[in-house]
Amino acid sequence: MKLDDSISAVVTGGASGLGEAAARRLAASGVRVAIFDLNEECGEALARELGGVFCRTDVTSEDGVDAAFARSREAIGQERILFNCAGIGSANKTASRAKDSGEISHHPLPEFEKILQINLIGSFRCAAKSAAGMLTLEPLTDGERGVILHTASVAAQDGQIGQTAYSASKAGIVGMTLPMARDLMNEGIRVNTIMPGIFDTPLMQGLPDNVKEALSASVPFPKRLGLPAEFAQLAETMVTNGYLNGESVRLDGAIRMAPR
Repeated sequence: MKLDDSISAVVTGGASGLGEAAARRLAASGVRVAIFDLNEECGEALARELGGVFCRTDVTSEDGVDAAFARSREAIGQERILFNCAGIGSANKTASRAKDSGEISHHPLPEFEKILQINLIGSFRCAAKSAAGMLTLEPLTDGERGVILHTASVAAQDGQIGQTAYSASKAGIVGMTLPMARDLMNEGIRVNTIMPGIFDTPLMQGLPDNVKEALSASVPFPKRLGLPAEFAQLAETMVTNGYLNGESVRLDGAIRMAPR
């Protein structure tokens, strides 16, 4: 797919971090971008800067997602690109014993469900609704109607202690990538997933320097945190390379996460 001002895109979680980097990269190529996010202040500011549209969106809400797509399509047209970047994480063991009291507890089930609702089901919800919209489009010259990208994580394959819920949600995204691509293959819609490692996002920037240095040193090469621009570059490649389909690609400096 050639990127220019005839193409519209939706980026969930696009108000900050990796989603913001992807939105900026697409807009730099002329793409009209809609940002779906809960952060109104950052989302509105970024949309104004990029000449796009902001839609306050809770990806766990059926009605909310429907309203966001309706607003974005009215403003910039039916999207040919959906990039799912919205997600959260947590740190809770499946079951554990308190060091001081010996009290036994287990992972709170509502929190487990919340992470799956946002990361996995939210991604599927947006993908299914976006794909249905893409089916209304005329194919481009190469027969392509659209591209759906998901954001998983290296935790999908080597999750750490306390990442059961997060890893399950991201592994689910990886697991649905190929069958989703097969579902949509006769409609000219490709589906790919990025599995980022440790990236220099606003969350990481708030950590102490010694922690960031230790994290950087754990990456085989290059020994640094990933740059959001590198994430966005891979996303652009997944959109523009028409033969890349049904793939989940690690972007991690060859890191394999230790148990903790």
